[in-house]
Amino acid sequence: MPVQNLIFSLNATLPVFLTMVAGWLLRQWGFLPKEFCKAADRLTFKITLPIMLFLDMSAVDILHDFQPKFVLFCFAATLAGILVVWGAAHVLIRDKSIVGEFVQASYRSSAAVLGVAFIQNIYGTAGMAPLMMLGSVPLFNIFAVLILMLESPEQKGTPSLKQLLKGVATNPILLGIITGTVFALLPVSLPAVATKTLNNLASVTTPLALLSIGASFEGAKAIKKLVPTLVAALLKTVGLAAVFVPVAVVLGFRNEELIALLIMLGSPTTPSSYVMAKNMGHEGVLTSSCIATTTLLSALTLTGWIFLLRSGGYL
Repeated sequence: MPVQNLIFSLNATLPVFLTMVAGWLLRQWGFLPKEFCKAADRLTFKITLPIMLFLDMSAVDILHDFQPKFVLFCFAATLAGILVVWGAAHVLIRDKSIVGEFVQASYRSSAAVLGVAFIQNIYGTAGMAPLMMLGSVPLFNIFAVLILMLESPEQKGTPSLKQLLKGVATNPILLGIITGTVFALLPVSLPAVATKTLNNLASVTTPLALLSIGASFEGAKAIKKLVPTLVAALLKTVGLAAVFVPVAVVLGFRNEELIALLIMLGSPTTPSSYVMAKNMGHEGVLTSSCIATTTLLSALTLTGWIFLLRSGGYL
């Protein structure tokens, strides 16, 4: 069983990493110039990623499947993890220009991308993934906006409350989440033509972001940020899960609930974090390095977590 889990983890994560490698190779061969990366980042940030999040959130059957204890735990664990990492990074990291990227890369998971796939592989259904997303994804993105605004190297002085509220209210990703959640509560569905069109646009998001990450990768700069990259990667794949998964076990969560929580806490840094960092005044080097590192690490760490939980009789 551990071998099967490892093979599945590799099948889920290696294509992500190899797509980034393809982006880097295509850049070396002259197919993906800087102008492409800039346009791709803007397209995913403004259009395709908000559509993907709208579709993810609108598919959640909130009224029928809602389990308040589980959603509340997802919310509380996400909030606590973000605040602790942000506070520690703000105090301990000397280079303040990378604090925003470090914090986002340390907590923001590929919940929407990998969550459903992992749970379906183990249990045959999406299980608790939609409720996990409901409790965590809005927080992931709200705090990403706040942290990247407040910690931006381009930010001169502390932004006013009005600026912060405007930044949150006009952020395309948050608008996608909010409209998707509202739509999920309405007794209507999109026409088939609209659904297929939006799915086509949303399907571009991850490969386009990964190609841009690979094409924009700068090895010399990445090596200079090796230590914060490794620390953030270990926090993302091991640290947060080591704190909150045992708490979840004590609270009585089992099976699909634990797997959903494991994805929320220990899956790789989402490619959309690079898109947000680049579009909100950050360099993006640390973020792209963390995405690549956590993607490779997670094949081993997720498999290890599943093995431990199964050995304990919790899955």
